[in-house]
Amino acid sequence: MKINRIMATFALLTVLLTSLGFAAGEQIRSGVCSLVGTVNLLLGAVVFVLIVLAAVVYAAGQVMGAETRARASVWATSMIVGAVIGIIIYIIVPTILGTMLGMTGLTAGMDETACNNLNIASG
Repeated sequence: MKINRIMATFALLTVLLTSLGFAAGEQIRSGVCSLVGTVNLLLGAVVFVLIVLAAVVYAAGQVMGAETRARASVWATSMIVGAVIGIIIYIIVPTILGTMLGMTGLTAGMDETACNNLNIASG
């Protein structure tokens, strides 16, 4: 009995969200375009800072004692892993969002073109 109720609620929610998606599709797409632009702008700077800080922490740890050297190595490794995750997000997320919204040009390198085409088409 509970499963039927859950499935009926899910179906109703899906229909409701789909109808809202058709009404506000262009607003959602323009919001995603601005989100991708902001993420691309900030993520590149954050990745660069993480890599530079990792190098500084690792180098500073090498002139300290054994315990500090080990901690600095762990911190530097964590920063490099964070930078790699940031690069992966920079590459994959715009492509996934573009595919979900049907915008084939929404990739890490071409997001401005897709957003400009969207603004021309809707304006």
